[in-house]
Amino acid sequence: MPDSTPDGARTVCWDLPRDLSMIGKTRSMVSEILVAWALQSFADDVILVVGELLANASTYGEPPVRLSLSAEAEGLCVQVTDHGRDQPRRLDLGIEAVHGRGLTIVEALAHECGATPLPNGPGKTVWARWHLPTSSRGSR
Repeated sequence: MPDSTPDGARTVCWDLPRDLSMIGKTRSMVSEILVAWALQSFADDVILVVGELLANASTYGEPPVRLSLSAEAEGLCVQVTDHGRDQPRRLDLGIEAVHGRGLTIVEALAHECGATPLPNGPGKTVWARWHLPTSSRGSR
């Protein structure tokens, strides 16, 4: 269930199994949260980014995997944390490649994105952020 802080910031987190089949259900949960937060105008991009980040964490990372979604006056942020040793990397692919475009998709859809190593051991948090227009800030 989402939490709302007194200043209007909202956050929700899910600890997820390392299982590609959970991505579809998780995307639906994210969609419901965005509607509840009156941010459904971001839903298509955010849901696609969530799917890409979770697929990467499930395929290349190590459990536990955590998805966090937060919204505050400055913007909307998605974070996926896993405990794999490798940091994400963008691949230089040919036009025939079927896989490996996840981070390129995230970069194209989010206003900002990046990865932060975990401070206490192996792992990282990969994040994407969208700036909210003034009208969205007032409607939450």
